[in-house]
Amino acid sequence: MSTPFDQLDEAHRRAHLATVAARAAPLWGVSPAARITLLNISENATYRIDDEARAEPLILRVHRTGYHSIDAIRTELAWMKALKDEAGVETPQAIAACDGQLIQTIACPELDEERQAVMFAFIAGEEPAADTLIEPFKRLGAIAARMHAHARRWQRPHYFERLVWDFEGAVGKHGNWGDWRDGPGLDAAAIDLLEQMVDKMGMRLEAFGMDDARFGLIHADLRLANLLVTDDDTRVIDFDDAGLGWYLYDIATAVSFMEEREDLDSLLTAWVAGYRSVAPLSAEEEREIPTFLMLRRMAILAWVGSHGETDLARELGLPYTAGTLRLARRYLDEFPA
Repeated sequence: MSTPFDQLDEAHRRAHLATVAARAAPLWGVSPAARITLLNISENATYRIDDEARAEPLILRVHRTGYHSIDAIRTELAWMKALKDEAGVETPQAIAACDGQLIQTIACPELDEERQAVMFAFIAGEEPAADTLIEPFKRLGAIAARMHAHARRWQRPHYFERLVWDFEGAVGKHGNWGDWRDGPGLDAAAIDLLEQMVDKMGMRLEAFGMDDARFGLIHADLRLANLLVTDDDTRVIDFDDAGLGWYLYDIATAVSFMEEREDLDSLLTAWVAGYRSVAPLSAEEEREIPTFLMLRRMAILAWVGSHGETDLARELGLPYTAGTLRLARRYLDEFPA
């Protein structure tokens, strides 16, 4: 009997994913001599492919098993294409394989599993520098407003299927990324504090509501690592977490891992100004931004607890939990009962 992927050690997981990538690449006509380089592993494994027969690199994504169905992946690719074609938002575009299909299923008999793979065209740009973010955040706010406006009018395909980032999906015991109570280093006192904060968030979000003006299709992971900046444009990549959620969740994802920066208020102000240059954002919505910051923070705490095998989860670890507790106390002080 084969060992399940999640029970392999890190070296064997990486070796397995590299094998899947090597099997997938020829389906797009990639040369056997092409260089396949791992870029990162998170929910999925992403590779850069350099093939001397092609003018530009390719980007191959090998999907994590059990996270998205084929229809969910099709939906993601369809929205990315529609954003580029209809809203002028620069996004990576999927490339059809030799059989004409965008999504390929790779058999992995050695682990008794199958994995989906998608190839993307390369787009240029650099991740924004963390010390010069005011102007990039203004741009990002404007882009988010364009994406949200497009989401409201987009005719969803009949196969539409994506994750739901509502209260339960983000911080419920069976949330999309697991139970935040499994986050690292949480004792009974810490869990009690966070439960108080989560209850307060739930009350405020119920009052805030989920009507179509506030809740719809969002990127759900607009952090710096998923942005590529050029001299005159900001490109948005990695729509793997895109789903149905509050539009304001996207501002929270933009400041992921930066919630304790001294210039956080300036970054949020820049994002809001950029957003309002394209679409309305009410004072009531702006006042609720701290709730969405904590909703995102708790979702990532759950992710760290359920993805301990990843480099990012190990990097975040106990300091992320300690920061979350500090932010929870601040939130409860800001919104007392």
